[in-house]
Amino acid sequence: MGYRSVAGPEWRFIEGDPAMKSTHPSLVVLVSGNGTNLQAVLDACACGWLGANVVGVISNKSDVPAIARAVRRDVPAIVVEPVAGEQRLDYDARLAAIVREMRPDFVVLAGFMRILSNEFLKHFPSQVVNLHPALPGELPGTHAIERAFTESHENWRTHSGVTVHFVPDEGVDTGPVIASEVVPIHSDDTFDTFAERMHECERALLVHVLSDLCRKIALSRESESV
Repeated sequence: MGYRSVAGPEWRFIEGDPAMKSTHPSLVVLVSGNGTNLQAVLDACACGWLGANVVGVISNKSDVPAIARAVRRDVPAIVVEPVAGEQRLDYDARLAAIVREMRPDFVVLAGFMRILSNEFLKHFPSQVVNLHPALPGELPGTHAIERAFTESHENWRTHSGVTVHFVPDEGVDTGPVIASEVVPIHSDDTFDTFAERMHECERALLVHVLSDLCRKIALSRESESV
């Protein structure tokens, strides 16, 4: 299975309906880059640590490693790049239509480098989950790991952390916190050693949170079927 590139408004999810093939909750993962957090989710699903199915991976950029990671696992992968002159709200409406076709229980932002507008978010209340490499309320926006490490060299920051939160609106790295974890910055850290510890925490916390969320969905469905 390769990936589809979507340049216009017309699109149908024709890879079958993975959400109906299992009682496991379904995830759609939005990405923009390397996809190491996506890989952690795929691996956790494959080994049973995460009781979910990744039914689609969508990137706003072509030729990024995250797409290849999805393809290797036979997960439908789609590139949805902005069309020249396309307004943000129009792009988000087009993206939402594609995601809705996949019928996810949760939409996971794993390094998706766009701020989603309410034109997208209104379709997925309490379903969009974001991973931010900082503690709640700290270092919003991009390059949070680099900024934390720089601040540690200014002798006032001794730690940073990772947060997983819901995305109810257009706030940048805000929203109800699901879980967070402190990551210390050691005096002998290089940027690379600190960054790797942050990335390890990101992967572990994201899988843990998704596992808890999906377990609750699964239990709810089981109780409804009795």
